[in-house]
Amino acid sequence: MLAHQPSQNPMSTSINRTFWRYAIPSVAAMLVNGVYQIVDGIFIGQYVGYQGLAGINMAWPIIYVFAGIGLMIGMGSGSLLSVSRGENTHKHDSEEANSAKINRTLASALILILAFGLLGTIALSFSVDSLLQLQGGTGQTLIMAQQYTTPFIWSLLFTILASALPILIRNDESPNIATGLMVMGACLNIVLDYLLIVQFDLALHGAAIATISAQAAVSIGGIIYFLSSKTSVKFVASKFTFNAKLARQILILGASSFVMYLYTSFVFALHNRLFMEYGSSLTVGAFAIVGYLMVLYYFVAEGLGEGMQPPVSFFFGAREPKNIKRMVILAAKVSISAGLLWVLILNLFPNAIIGLFNSDDNALLQETISGIQMHLFSMFLDGFVVLAIMYFMAVNEGTKALWISISNMLIQLPFLYVLPKLLGVNGVWLAMPISNVVIFAIVAPMVWRHINSAIEADNSRILSTA
Repeated sequence: MLAHQPSQNPMSTSINRTFWRYAIPSVAAMLVNGVYQIVDGIFIGQYVGYQGLAGINMAWPIIYVFAGIGLMIGMGSGSLLSVSRGENTHKHDSEEANSAKINRTLASALILILAFGLLGTIALSFSVDSLLQLQGGTGQTLIMAQQYTTPFIWSLLFTILASALPILIRNDESPNIATGLMVMGACLNIVLDYLLIVQFDLALHGAAIATISAQAAVSIGGIIYFLSSKTSVKFVASKFTFNAKLARQILILGASSFVMYLYTSFVFALHNRLFMEYGSSLTVGAFAIVGYLMVLYYFVAEGLGEGMQPPVSFFFGAREPKNIKRMVILAAKVSISAGLLWVLILNLFPNAIIGLFNSDDNALLQETISGIQMHLFSMFLDGFVVLAIMYFMAVNEGTKALWISISNMLIQLPFLYVLPKLLGVNGVWLAMPISNVVIFAIVAPMVWRHINSAIEADNSRILSTA
């Protein structure tokens, strides 16, 4: 059970140790999750070429939306579970009441996953071709994008489950098992990519089957975990019921995570269209490689944010704002440092890194180097924005987290409209990093004020009860 047990309090240690206990498995899981995309890109780039890269880059914005739905449900329900555990340190709810809430939360999350999977399959079966064409997909690029997206139409349930279940397992005090599941899925994806793309020459269709198979394996493993003795959740059939109020809370708390993925999907799709308009499919292929390199850091930042979430939610429930401040500062330092290091490595060794995706096409190499230099110089600031979103989710401020996510998407639109008209394809490359600087200047003071206000309120509460 997740009832209050002081002697086993996972947060009753140093801030550094608590942070890394959650952050390392979470970052590892997110990086492994990134392998799903990057390994596909490496095999497609080496064995199909830049048109294959352009095709898969047009398919991913569509699939990303449903991965984001899984993250929304996982983060929302996981946050509710962590806050409940923190509240138990001073409310001392009964074991039966705690069990009932946990069962209802997990049941509501499962029903949401099933509903979104079914609705997504129906929607994509009618709209997938139009969504690809809206991104500028034509000719061979469109055909390859269709090869990749078609298998996903009928397997969206696995895409959502594979995104949500590892987060729930992590919040069930089993971060290493969650990471192990993701590693298993990534290894399976690599093996199947080799077999289906290299040996059987199935190109993007094979890459899609490989990814779906890995997602199915992670989903089945996650379900087995919650049915095993490893979980602290005690299922009670009479209490495992859908609760509309909890479902609404899950969606509100996790909405900012979904908008983050929606933001990524929308921005990638818009960039694809603009690169096709001001450049060519070669430019989209270069953008695909830059995107893979960018995603590596985003997964680190997102993993740090997800690792920060359970302790911050716990400290919020336990009314310990000073520990929240220490946790957020540590996460921010690590995230920004990791981003700066990755930008430095990409600029020092671009040829070797780009060569992983394609070593024969010199035009693709030069276009990708230009993209790295122009598109990624402020990437580390966007990492802090991800942390800010996770922070507000963790302290039950879903509206603020959602506002930041939406603003991060909307603030790019003026730059994407104006800069390409002035600078051509270079303007498309520069729009996102410039908008990163602007949103960081708004969000950083917002987070700092919120944390300090919570500390001041807690000090006043302590003085009034002294």
